[in-house]
Amino acid sequence: MAFSGPLILASASPRRKEILTQLGFSRADFSFTTLTADIDESHISAETPQVFVSRLAVEKALAGLNLCGVEGTPVVLGSDTIVVLGDKILGKPVDEADALKILSQLSGEVHSVMTAVALTDGSKTVMRLVETKVQFCRLTEQDILAYIATGEPMDKAGAYGIQALGGSFVERIDGSYSAVVGLPMVETRELLQEMNIL
Repeated sequence: MAFSGPLILASASPRRKEILTQLGFSRADFSFTTLTADIDESHISAETPQVFVSRLAVEKALAGLNLCGVEGTPVVLGSDTIVVLGDKILGKPVDEADALKILSQLSGEVHSVMTAVALTDGSKTVMRLVETKVQFCRLTEQDILAYIATGEPMDKAGAYGIQALGGSFVERIDGSYSAVVGLPMVETRELLQEMNIL
């Protein structure tokens, strides 16, 4: 079955855009556009981290679809990534003091990075959730403050980016590296195939 509608990435993340571009390598005509779908990202009490991140990915995809107004039937990809330490969700830091607190909590510990990906065309929605365990090395306060001074942690869940300077704090991972970056390649490719885009 040939795919005719446009693909839209409902994310402003340059990292997700780069990964999605890489996933289209097998098709010369692969392309997509991006838009930002703002949704309420508040956590509902009693919602598990898995349910929370999955709900946000689906809501982003649906919000993106509502913004489209494109000819043809668009397929919209929404994704969300959270960092979970124990049973606590660590979001994006609100300020530098918060970034220091988050990174101090992650120091020397194993945490989970959960990334959910959803694709929808309005009548069909498919979703995958990928969980990766990440072991941080021990960080000194000096390490953390120097990292915060680069500005890198401020727009990232868990206050670090594994694909850049923050990768120097990651001792090992168990699971999908690309999911920690923001879009799990294998699972996203499977969803694109399921929706007849690849």
